[in-house]
Amino acid sequence: MLRRYGVVGTGARAQMYIRAMLGEHADVADLVAWCEPNPGRMDHADRLVAELGGFTPSRHAPADLERMIEAEALDSVVITGPDHSHADAVARALRAGADVVVEKPLTTTADGCREIAEAVAETGRTPVLTFNYRYSPRNSALKRIIADGRVGAVTSVHFEWALDTMHGADYFRRWHRDKTNSGGLAIHKASHHFDLLNWWLGDTPDRVFADGGLRFYGAENARARGLGARPERGTVDPPSTDPFALDLRRDPMLRSLYHDAECYDGYRRDQDVFGSGITIEDNISALIGYRGGATVTYSLNAHSPWEGYRVTVNGTRGRAELEVVERAAVLPGPDGRIVLDAGAEHDDTTGTARAPGTRLLLQRHWEHAEEVPIEMGAGSHGGGDALLLDDVFRGAAPDPLGRRSGHRDGMASVAVGLAVNRSMETGAAVRVDELGLPELAPAGRSHVGAE
Repeated sequence: MLRRYGVVGTGARAQMYIRAMLGEHADVADLVAWCEPNPGRMDHADRLVAELGGFTPSRHAPADLERMIEAEALDSVVITGPDHSHADAVARALRAGADVVVEKPLTTTADGCREIAEAVAETGRTPVLTFNYRYSPRNSALKRIIADGRVGAVTSVHFEWALDTMHGADYFRRWHRDKTNSGGLAIHKASHHFDLLNWWLGDTPDRVFADGGLRFYGAENARARGLGARPERGTVDPPSTDPFALDLRRDPMLRSLYHDAECYDGYRRDQDVFGSGITIEDNISALIGYRGGATVTYSLNAHSPWEGYRVTVNGTRGRAELEVVERAAVLPGPDGRIVLDAGAEHDDTTGTARAPGTRLLLQRHWEHAEEVPIEMGAGSHGGGDALLLDDVFRGAAPDPLGRRSGHRDGMASVAVGLAVNRSMETGAAVRVDELGLPELAPAGRSHVGAE
């Protein structure tokens, strides 16, 4: 049976869902409406729908979300707008009678978490969070090792994430660079990572201590390294050869979505990563204690020369180690510039000391290490995105790994990011239940600050 969908926010992140509803899932999903403040981005979405053979959806402004849901008889809305807008859109859509699919993070503030929790309690509907990293075969394989008890009870985890000077730098060009919009990388990006930790451990975070700062990007760091005067944006004439500059005119999608739509709202997608006004961190380190007893050390670096992550899980029976090299190097082309493709997982560095690939090792006490095979699928994230989209549009199939996630999962991942931000601000450890998130309260313990 066809379900009627609307999309709230038609920027780059919406493209995956649009293609899914007009492609593999066209037999169950009917895309009928846009809700977006920028007409230029809706024009781009209309062109994509036409290319895929669909009918042009109706247009609605954000203030008309409830009217759109009623007028178009929507069963569900997919929310892919900026992070700070999620809580309002989720709560309004639920109360208007629609189901909700929302991109991570769930929201960026404790107030936003409470707003969504109240709407869930009132309506009995819970949003689906699209944590696609859970579905990546390599991450699922590590989950299976832990869930099967092959390392025993987990005592500690080390999780290191490296964002390179293509993908990592891009957060410092966009609206994400302002923490009031994104919550910083501790929420926008690391909500993926903290969700993985929560899911791998099957546990709830209890306390967090963190440190970090803006140590590479930004005007002050540029001056300290003697970089000199720079243009405010990457789309300039004559074209820049700076590998950190993004010229929107070079990419058809970026040109259509942002350069040509800039006249409507003034949003610049190509701001200088070494410009002023950046309020987010590019280096974060955190110590996270879990209620079940495990301790996590976590680090995020957003200016690495390669991209990927390392996870080490120590347990009472042994140790598992996952290393993922998504991109071994960022190599400028002959003109000195790079191609912006944050989803690229392969490059031309085979034969060098670091090559793209994934390796999962398991070593139990008194045994040699063994490499655990990982069955990769086709498409992004080793086929993980396809599995996620099946869950979103066709409903969750039986899954012993429990990959489908709801608002409590989203809240638990945001809670770690909120605690990281507060700890970086105050220099003190933060207990998660000090954040006032009722659904994460330990049994029998009242929340400090809960309303």
